[in-house]
Amino acid sequence: MPPVLFLLILLGALCSPGQAMSREEKQKLKNQVVEMFDHAYQNYMDHAYPADELMPLTCRGRVRGLEPSRGDIDDALGKFSLTLIDTLDTLVLLNKTTEFEDAVRRVLSDVRLDNDIVVSVFETNIRVLGGLLGGHSMAVMLKEGGQHMQWYQDELLHMAKDLGLRLLPAFNTSSGLPYPRVNLKHGVRGPETRTGTETDTCTACAGTIILEFAALSRFTGDPVFEAHARRALDFLWEKRQRNSNLVGTTINIHSGEWVRRDSGVGAGIDSYYEYLLKAYVLLGDDLFLERFNIHYASIMKYISQPPLLLDVHIHKPLLPARTWMDSLLAFFPGLQVLKGDIRPAIETHEMLYQVTKKHNFLPEAFTTDFRVHWAQHPLRPEFAESTYFLYKATGDPYYLEAGRTIMDNLNRFARVPCGFAAMKDVRTGSHEDRMDSFFLAEMFKYLFLLFAEPDDIPFDVEDYVFTTEAHLLPLSLSMAPHSSPKVMKPWTPFDLNELDDSNFDWTCPNTHLLFPDPAFPRILREPIRSAVDKSCPRPAPYREPGMGRPPLRAQDFMANNPEHLELLRRMGVSLIHLKDGRVQLVQHATQAVSAVAAEDGVRFMQEMMELSSQQQKEQLPPRAIQIVSHPFFGRVVLTAGPAQFGTDLSKSSTGVSGLPYSGCSEIANAEYIQGHIALLQRGQCMFAEKARHIQKAGAIGGIVIDDNEGSSSDTAPLFQMAGDGRSTDDVTLPLLFLFHKEGNILLEALKEYREVEVLLSDKARDRGVTLSLMVPLSSGLAAVLNGRTRSLTCSQSAAEKAAAFLEEITD
Repeated sequence: MPPVLFLLILLGALCSPGQAMSREEKQKLKNQVVEMFDHAYQNYMDHAYPADELMPLTCRGRVRGLEPSRGDIDDALGKFSLTLIDTLDTLVLLNKTTEFEDAVRRVLSDVRLDNDIVVSVFETNIRVLGGLLGGHSMAVMLKEGGQHMQWYQDELLHMAKDLGLRLLPAFNTSSGLPYPRVNLKHGVRGPETRTGTETDTCTACAGTIILEFAALSRFTGDPVFEAHARRALDFLWEKRQRNSNLVGTTINIHSGEWVRRDSGVGAGIDSYYEYLLKAYVLLGDDLFLERFNIHYASIMKYISQPPLLLDVHIHKPLLPARTWMDSLLAFFPGLQVLKGDIRPAIETHEMLYQVTKKHNFLPEAFTTDFRVHWAQHPLRPEFAESTYFLYKATGDPYYLEAGRTIMDNLNRFARVPCGFAAMKDVRTGSHEDRMDSFFLAEMFKYLFLLFAEPDDIPFDVEDYVFTTEAHLLPLSLSMAPHSSPKVMKPWTPFDLNELDDSNFDWTCPNTHLLFPDPAFPRILREPIRSAVDKSCPRPAPYREPGMGRPPLRAQDFMANNPEHLELLRRMGVSLIHLKDGRVQLVQHATQAVSAVAAEDGVRFMQEMMELSSQQQKEQLPPRAIQIVSHPFFGRVVLTAGPAQFGTDLSKSSTGVSGLPYSGCSEIANAEYIQGHIALLQRGQCMFAEKARHIQKAGAIGGIVIDDNEGSSSDTAPLFQMAGDGRSTDDVTLPLLFLFHKEGNILLEALKEYREVEVLLSDKARDRGVTLSLMVPLSSGLAAVLNGRTRSLTCSQSAAEKAAAFLEEITD
């Protein structure tokens, strides 16, 4: 038994099982889900449509090319009203038939697919093609009901085929694996495409095509789409590591060589496994089930360490590849329910639930002792998905309470006046100006289904399979005519008895046999709850018998030591100096002088990650600036960098208003900022000097805004303001730093609304607590420019004062 699991069991303690939830309470929660959906959807339609996404903090649409690039995230945006298409079948599920009909008409009249824009094949397939097919399925279902959509003549299906044809050029490779990106207008060949030069793609990107493409083929009768999706899956299967039966994370689309050889069930691989099993469910082809079962046996043998799911190396699957997990693996308990393997699903889900309660949301990545590794949370729905499927399998009301927790946290921490904002940092509660389309496509589907009674749902969901984007494809497609393309290369199925997988008999859950004791799920959950609360230690890195310690320890490493650099080279580790002054280490095992040296390099990298994590813990954490006045009421939270001097905000928090600017010279008319927070511009002098000037003038806090246009906490590491080389014990007020993008959100709030109050704190506070902490507003605003103070007269309206103030400070 692994040591970590033994510890989990020792820490266990039983408590009383959860009580059944009344039908009235479930109905109340279901109605709350609908209200939350309405808030998100209507704000998208009012403030963003026809843009692809809503920016909920600034109440406008995100149009690609008009906003600063976010890198690969923007590959999902194709100027095709992404959020509306992704939401079509959600509208029907939530009984919003009139809104669905209106949405379909908008898509048909407004959306163009021939845009000269490069998009992700994977994201466009699961969100847009899947959305069109899900919308078509719902339209046909409603039309057959005889009351709605009687005018519909398969228009969404025609759009779906048009899009499918635009994606097909990406599959023009010798391997059959698709290019990761395609130009909707020009394909992948030629200079006008601005793509087609890529060599690598993720396993999930190439292996998450079959459901949508097979559905498109069977709806239209054109087998070309399903054939290409099957060919890509065949190639991935052929390239699995034959000893471990695992696949890597990134593969070369031309040679089939694994570029990243770490393997898990999270980012980069997740939906490949999901689509193998669901392709069997949708299409009835035993080939997909056999492949899934063989992969699943290896996952449970090497990756699953209940309740943990840890990445390993495909060639040495007993060797851990990293010491943290990413939030995308939260879908896996739901897939295990579909597989029929309920016990590990309960255990992993419980671990994820306790991490959620510890941090309010699942961090984008978290360590094996359940601390934050990456602090973002872009409102991902995978945990809600697994919660729904476990409730379906067990009927345990415990999962209804888990759903209530998800909803409460969304409303408490993510809800803003213009929708729901992604969390920039779950530790502080700060926000990102982002509401992805999957939030509407998936989150509200699973939450609604969790609380709905059968008569609340306008169709039988058992007649459909959920895609990875939760789009609904009818199981009747298995009966549609289709061709049977040949497998690329012949392969011999393994003897399933040799795989030691006792779950191969299960292809769907049998709760009667699995749960003879109603307390069984609770018995599995309790030890994990205690373990997460006490922060379980990480499992020790695997070391082969007889292997010595690595020749270079991370704690001894010095980047300017030639001997150390030579040792790194021998281990296949290269050192890269980044533009911002940091150093990045990258290991390529194939470049090591020997297999032993390569393993030493892996251990060195693991030690370095541990050391880096410890150093990050020693640094000051990010702080929060919360806008608490009307109409925000604490709902907008901005990530702020701390100062290494002044008040410790984890022990004190204050909120005020009245905003001067600059602060590099003594402030003459201190009465304008006395008892208020000062807004300062970066530059011209040291941060500590600014702090001293505003403190002398009577300010109780300060916010420094970066003067580097376009800077953002989305793309830049946390900025900590240092002192000026001498003692800063005399600085007693808190000073926080905002990048340019977040600072503009605060300035826009000043410009648009009559009064602005903010709270400086270590993390966002509950709304009721926040409002009780506020200091009364000042009637005047002051601007400090080059040492001169200008006051705004009280004859102007507050909004006019703010506008004039902003105009002055930007001159």
